[in-house]
Parts: sequence; C-alpha cells; structure tokens
Amino acid sequence: MKITIAAVGKLKEKYLKEAISEYSKRLSRFSEVEIIEVDDEYAPDTLSEAQESQVKKKEADKLLKRVKQGSYVILLDLAGEQTTSSGLSGKIENIMLSGNSHITFIIGGSLGLDQSLINIADYRLCLSKMTFPHQLARVILMEQVYRAFKIIKNETYHK
Repeated sequence: MKITIAAVGKLKEKYLKEAISEYSKRLSRFSEVEIIEVDDEYAPDTLSEAQESQVKKKEADKLLKRVKQGSYVILLDLAGEQTTSSGLSGKIENIMLSGNSHITFIIGGSLGLDQSLINIADYRLCLSKMTFPHQLARVILMEQVYRAFKIIKNETYHK
C-alpha cells in the first residue's frame, strides 16, 4: 500500500515538521508514505471572486499534476463526509480489498478547492467542521491514517 498526501503550501514550523516525521515513521511499517508540497499562490487579503477562482485553479493544477493515474483520490473537503476513526479505517480497508494499492489524499489551499479537484475525487472527507490551519490538518490526517492502520491490524492504540 502507498499513501500520498499532496498539499498546498510548505510546512514552516519545526514542531509540525517533527509531527509529520513521527507519523511518517510510524506509518512506514504499514505503507510507503509520500508527502508532496506544492507552492501556494500569492493571495492578498482582498481578492475579487474572479481572482480567488484563478488562485484556486492554479493551486489545483499543481496538485493535479502530482496525482498518479489509478490512485484512489480522497479530497479533504468541508462539504465532504464526516466519519469516525473506525469509519475511515473501514474505508481504507475497503479500498485495499478492492485491489487499489495507492491512496492519494489532497489538501487544498487556504482559499478552498477548485471544482477540478472535486471532479476527480473518488471520496470527499471532512476531518471536522471546525477550522484548522492547513498545516495542522496534515498532522491530524497523518494521525488518523496511522490510527486507521492500527485498527485494521487489530493493534492497540485506538480506544
């Protein structure tokens, strides 16, 4: 199994980089892990609707270039399905059982998602209705994917 996380923006904070590194290490016994960071587009505080759409489109194009054909695409989306940790575990297990060996999680930029990302998603996942910085969402996602594999393997961690 291969897990790819493709995200807009680069992690800058040391503590977030360390958390990602730790979960990558933990996940490595279950799956190959690849983290892809694409540059975010400059977006001043005041953008017209057309400018905002253009920024989202440029970021989406960068992400779409990095999605491998045949990968099962899970898009992090506020309009996506909310699930439990066990529910995500079941989803990942079903993807594996269906013969797909590569899952790509996509995290868009701070302005949201371009329709082109929504169109290619096999599944849309909402981590929470609360707002998190995109960098922190990566850490939360990594922890939940790790938890999902621990649940699949019936190993203690999830209580």
